[in-house]
Amino acid sequence: METFQLDGHDYVELCDLLKLQGWTESGAAAKSVIAEGLVSVDGVVETRKRCKIVDGKVVTFGEFSVSVSK
Repeated sequence: METFQLDGHDYVELCDLLKLQGWTESGAAAKSVIAEGLVSVDGVVETRKRCKIVDGKVVTFGEFSVSVSK
């Protein structure tokens, strides 16, 4: 599992995380897969595109998973 560093920020928005991880080509594509229910946070499907992902959360999209850390 990969780790995403918040680098001093309190959170990252879910759609931005998918884009920053390279899991989607664009923010629009990230919003689309989130709306389709293809992304989960801590094992629960998350459909809020701008959901704030904080330290300790695990985000999964398909075969990809990332743990968010300060």
